[in-house]
Amino acid sequence: MASSTLAQRVATAAVLVPLVLAALFLLPPLGWALVALCIVALAAHEWARLAGYGAIAGSALVAAVVALSVGLLVNPGFGFARGWPEPLVRAVCGAAAAFWLAIAPLWLATHWAMTRRLATGIAGVLVLVGAWVAVVELQSRSPWLVLAAMGLVWVADTAAYFAGRRFGRRKLAPRVSPGKTWEGVYGALAAVALYALVLSPLARRAGFAGTTDAATTLAFVALAMLLAAVSIVGDLFESLLKRQAGAKDSGTLLPGHGGVLDRIDALLAAMPFAALAATFWLAKAGPG
Repeated sequence: MASSTLAQRVATAAVLVPLVLAALFLLPPLGWALVALCIVALAAHEWARLAGYGAIAGSALVAAVVALSVGLLVNPGFGFARGWPEPLVRAVCGAAAAFWLAIAPLWLATHWAMTRRLATGIAGVLVLVGAWVAVVELQSRSPWLVLAAMGLVWVADTAAYFAGRRFGRRKLAPRVSPGKTWEGVYGALAAVALYALVLSPLARRAGFAGTTDAATTLAFVALAMLLAAVSIVGDLFESLLKRQAGAKDSGTLLPGHGGVLDRIDALLAAMPFAALAATFWLAKAGPG
């Protein structure tokens, strides 16, 4: 059974990863925005399912996410050409980041039940649209920025898994995700700090115009560790949604992996912070 699941995971990844990378690097910003929106719409459907929405309410949630996103693309007042004006990105991603910094930790600490359907729906729209704006904005600057941010989350997740297995003693959130430990968190933060140090010499290529001195490198490492920390919050938050819904996975769309939310939960939390950092630190070429 385990070998069958592993084979499914590998086969699914072998198909999806090249497709995502091709879309990321070969499509213009509008094309990438539409591909990313398809993924976000699927995630919205799974969010509604975990929240216990019926067919009508679930469709309304998906429609709200799609309508808001399309509106941001096509409304001339929002100025999408190759990405949006920075004030808009800061507003949308800032709202999503505030959720992950202030509301999600409180939600996790109190195990707030999803019986408050309206609050869960608003949170879903905020989180999904915020992450979508973030990945579209980052790709409009450079596909490598999206890949670097995704790589950071993957490094954190992998390091947390292995550090937790090897050194894990103290449970991080036993009522939410019993397998996660504080030692895993420390391993993730250490690995991401190293990852940031390796990438820091490439900052100028990404559009950073300042001096890459020790203080700047330290700030870059601190930012990377923040992204890793909030990615863990994103992972835990989806685990709470699944636990309260009595579901093992968010869906069955991806054989061996579960649902779309199972694969992007940590990215949902980290991407708005990455996009915000880009608007403050990196110069943007071209219109927008």
